[in-house]
Amino acid sequence: HRGDPGGGRRNPSWFRWLLPAGVAEATNPLSPQLLLTLLPCGMALGLVILPIQGLSALGFLLQRQWQLGVPGLFDPLLPLGVACGTLTVLALAWGPLAPGRGGGISGVEALQQHSLAPEGQDLALQGLRGKAQLARLVLLAGTHLAGLAVGIESPAASFGASTLLALRRRLKVLQALPLPLAAAVGAGAGLAAAFRSPLLGVTYALEELSSERGLPLVLPTLLLAGVGTLVTSDLGVPARVQAVLEGSPPLTLLPWALLLTVVAALLGVLFLRLLLALTPRLQGLLRHHFLPTALAVALLLGLLAQLSGGLSLNDGSLALGPALAGQSTSPRWAVLPRLISPLLALAAGAPGGLMHDCMALGAVFSAALVHRLPPDQQAMLVAVGATAVFSAACRTPLFCAVFVFILQNNGRLFPWLLLASALAAAIGTVCGGPTWNGFQRAGLEGLRPVEGGR
Repeated sequence: HRGDPGGGRRNPSWFRWLLPAGVAEATNPLSPQLLLTLLPCGMALGLVILPIQGLSALGFLLQRQWQLGVPGLFDPLLPLGVACGTLTVLALAWGPLAPGRGGGISGVEALQQHSLAPEGQDLALQGLRGKAQLARLVLLAGTHLAGLAVGIESPAASFGASTLLALRRRLKVLQALPLPLAAAVGAGAGLAAAFRSPLLGVTYALEELSSERGLPLVLPTLLLAGVGTLVTSDLGVPARVQAVLEGSPPLTLLPWALLLTVVAALLGVLFLRLLLALTPRLQGLLRHHFLPTALAVALLLGLLAQLSGGLSLNDGSLALGPALAGQSTSPRWAVLPRLISPLLALAAGAPGGLMHDCMALGAVFSAALVHRLPPDQQAMLVAVGATAVFSAACRTPLFCAVFVFILQNNGRLFPWLLLASALAAAIGTVCGGPTWNGFQRAGLEGLRPVEGGR
């Protein structure tokens, strides 16, 4: 830096524009020592995510014992296992393991508020501490053994945040990252490690989690996620299309893609509104009338699994993957179990997220509409429909488009996915009310102590 009296300590001009104004003028918090420390932290984070991937893979292994989509075959042990497993999970989640209920990401989002009081910060951190995460891990095991229809996205993100926050308490150099930023970085890296895509983690942290922008968020997330993906495996992600899909979408499909986007976005809005309406009612019944309510939920999920031939189980990845490859084998009625089962599981407090549920719902819905088209065009429109349902429910258009893209791996379709995601997010914003994460965060804020300590 010729002529720079700071001896090159200033932020180089080529990335100063990426930093917020207050950071660009201050000493760069991303010191070489901090960045180097993040490398072994990424290995630790990847090791934490591995058991979550293994539990997810075990759930899909059990689901493959069913003749998917063939409801006529009856093995009493299969639906009985779903019902008993569900009842066990609910008994633990609404009993001794209550701190592990839910996906655990609402605490990370609550920490991002600038005006958060100390008691609110303590409450936000409760779900990210070791005791709560150990309870969540036990519930995750039961959830995947029972085949409850939730994904690993939120648990992976919350475990990533907990890991980095625990390391931050012990390593002084990591305290250069403010607490909210460290939580967002860890959560984004945890999600990225679970699905082996650093780009996915960065877009998640940028759009969904953090109030921070620029290099202080992006670079640590990339480092943690990049090293974490070296440690994790491909277990538990059967929706990823193994073959590389090539070919540009023909322009003749564009009007149909836009129409499908609007219809699928409305389906995403319907799913979200039903979930927001069902959750307080079902959780109120579980609090005050646990046994009959839990029995009813368990029996209903077991019956739904039997009637759908197992299609209602887990997060829908076994239906999503073939549909994204243009080879869907799901019957046209598959949209019903893929709508009902996640609603019950999420509303009952199962530890998981709704991302794959939304994508699977959009995929089976779209596949039923476009089944007469050639396989490559089916795959394109299914990806558009999956993106639209996902984005209408979550309203993070870049992240939703990137997620479907990394599962399908068709780069030429990515602009269409961005367009569908942006349009669906706008429809969701107008019609959908609060998001699921916003709803959970509001519930967490409602638990803050008021005068008298209540």
